[in-house]
Amino acid sequence: MALQLGDTAPDFTAPTASGEIRFHDWLGDSWGVLFSHPADFTPVCTTELGTVASLTDEFARRDTRVAAVSVDSAEDHRTWSEDIAETQGHSVDFPMIADVDRTVSELYGMIHPNASETATVRSVFVIGPDKRIKLTLTYPASTGRNFAEILRVIDSLQLTAEHKVATPADWQDGEDVIITPAVSDADAAERFPGYRTVKPYLRYTAQPGRT
Repeated sequence: MALQLGDTAPDFTAPTASGEIRFHDWLGDSWGVLFSHPADFTPVCTTELGTVASLTDEFARRDTRVAAVSVDSAEDHRTWSEDIAETQGHSVDFPMIADVDRTVSELYGMIHPNASETATVRSVFVIGPDKRIKLTLTYPASTGRNFAEILRVIDSLQLTAEHKVATPADWQDGEDVIITPAVSDADAAERFPGYRTVKPYLRYTAQPGRT
């Protein structure tokens, strides 16, 4: 059965390009992103891992740890990481998990037989500090991911985990948010002074925690 939102992210121990990883221990109390790519030494994947490497400070600012995984070997990961640094201008400083025996790929349902019987698809799992899955995304091999969108989703997840709000379509950090229906008008007036009502079910307020 495919992993669903709210499921516990499966734990595992696996080799990486820089040593063994014990996944839950490595995550600790941080947020996490686990993403798979079809293969080392391929063009789209090279740009993706280079992009993630360029966003190291952005993920760190969100207390989010990132790991990549594919069915390639640790040695291939190490060699390919040199190509990534050369062509993308950023060195990979996050774990590159070697899943040659497909243990991780099968735990997370990253191999879709109708797309490829051997290679992992472009899966993304965002995992909360409680080790539960907060977001899943799957892309085809031909389409590189927008990691700015993944950062945006993490911003939303972290904000809405702390406050009784939701984020509207195309929301960006710092913009107005929506008060959830579970909050009464009286409670909203106390929690979110100055909020505005468009419809009884659609109430906006400034993003909590912003000055």
